[in-house]
Amino acid sequence: MQPTTVDVPTPDGTADAYLARPDSGGPFPPVLLFMDAFGLRPRVAEMAATIAERGYVVLAPNLFHRAGRAPLIDLGALADDSRRGALFESIGPMMAALTPETVARDTAAYLDFLAAQPDVAPGPAAITGYCMGGMNALRAIEALPDRIAAAAAFHAGRVVTDAPDSPHLGLGAVSGELYFGHADADPSMTAEQIAVLEKALDAAGVTYRSEVYPGARHGYTQSDTPMYDEQATKRHWAALFDLLDRTFGR
Repeated sequence: MQPTTVDVPTPDGTADAYLARPDSGGPFPPVLLFMDAFGLRPRVAEMAATIAERGYVVLAPNLFHRAGRAPLIDLGALADDSRRGALFESIGPMMAALTPETVARDTAAYLDFLAAQPDVAPGPAAITGYCMGGMNALRAIEALPDRIAAAAAFHAGRVVTDAPDSPHLGLGAVSGELYFGHADADPSMTAEQIAVLEKALDAAGVTYRSEVYPGARHGYTQSDTPMYDEQATKRHWAALFDLLDRTFGR
């Protein structure tokens, strides 16, 4: 099941994206996949295909589309820890450009594109995100609670910050179910920050699961990086499909 590359119109230009769908049948529930900071690449296509094989139509957009079409970084550097600092220097401005307002506008456009596909079932979508994509998946469901029924965030960073627009402060808008698969000893999502997040989730009355994957590093699902953890990735797939299947009554 090979995803195709498609162009998605947004209010701020065209976003290139992967679109993965089952080979036949339908209609199928829609799922958004929000990439990590390293962008669209074969690993993201593989993940989209894995979800589609379970009976979903999956759109994985280039969240950095304002900076150009993917790839926007040297993918050959992903496996080299010594080059990660330089990578993040180039990625940082693109990440900073994804404000809550930008994420809300883009997500509405991605959902419109998915809803227009002939084999997509009517109704709300689900979303799964990785690293910075996990944080932005949370922003998306906060901004569009009527259009997103569930969100999963894996090894997400900066979900809890001191900023007035920190993602954990918008949980009161969420009506769907959330899942968090935290990396162990993650400097971008510490044990203290996880505790703050869970307290905010409880206060908002959100249905959720928040789990720490022991021994897993930030980025544990990304098999093209040194952070990959096979067992943690298997656990992530089980948790994600449990959430998706229950959300869509499958």
